[in-house]
Amino acid sequence: MAIIIALTNQKGGVGKTTTSSALASGLASFYDKKVLAIDLDPQGSLGFSLGLDIEDCSTIHDVFTGQVPIQEAIQMTDYCDVITSNILLSSAEIEFTSSDRQILLKKALAPVVDNYDYIIIDTPPALNILTVNAYAAADHLIIPMAPEILSLLGVTQLMETITSVRQSVNPQLNVLGIILTKFNKRTLLAREVKEMAENVAAQTGTRVFSTQVRTSVSVAEAPAHGLSIFDHSPTAKPSEDYKEFVGEVLKLTSN
Repeated sequence: MAIIIALTNQKGGVGKTTTSSALASGLASFYDKKVLAIDLDPQGSLGFSLGLDIEDCSTIHDVFTGQVPIQEAIQMTDYCDVITSNILLSSAEIEFTSSDRQILLKKALAPVVDNYDYIIIDTPPALNILTVNAYAAADHLIIPMAPEILSLLGVTQLMETITSVRQSVNPQLNVLGIILTKFNKRTLLAREVKEMAENVAAQTGTRVFSTQVRTSVSVAEAPAHGLSIFDHSPTAKPSEDYKEFVGEVLKLTSN
């Protein structure tokens, strides 16, 4: 059965999709894992980043609305299997009103969960029904966080939602850790936020990953080429950092 990991932060611009793409492609490329990546963000950036045409295919919205079975929405890439999303998913809050609206994703994954080693879910930068669906389906959460005070505040609010989900639909939900992105250890702010993030992690029973992902223009360039960061810029600092991060995740989830 697949280990399901959701990447989450209600604040945008923290490298969530980049981290999702790096984790999915890294597990597949470096460790030969069978991976399914699912995009729950209506912007559809994850599928695009992994080289898919997201405008002419079945999406996770089609799966949720019963238009196609999940198997028909899965597309193959050079790295892993992917289920994309598009702007139609932005209506989820008002469109999905059934009593099981919080577990639509969990139910949809049931037919394929045994086909993969890992399922990686990219979530929207919001605490909405799509995010709750990811939390309900996931074994673990990873929180990408930029070294900014507002990003830290977002993590604190996120923990409240996680507690609520544990009390309702997923009591086993685990926060695997906080990954610091866009990190420049030479700045005082980055060092201070790292220390504060470690305090928040300690108070909530999780960790800050040992790896911090340094910033580089290569991170922004890779999606435009439909390549993973590892293929686009294998010697860039973020590529080195993400490779270490993927190794950390594998070690923590293999125990």
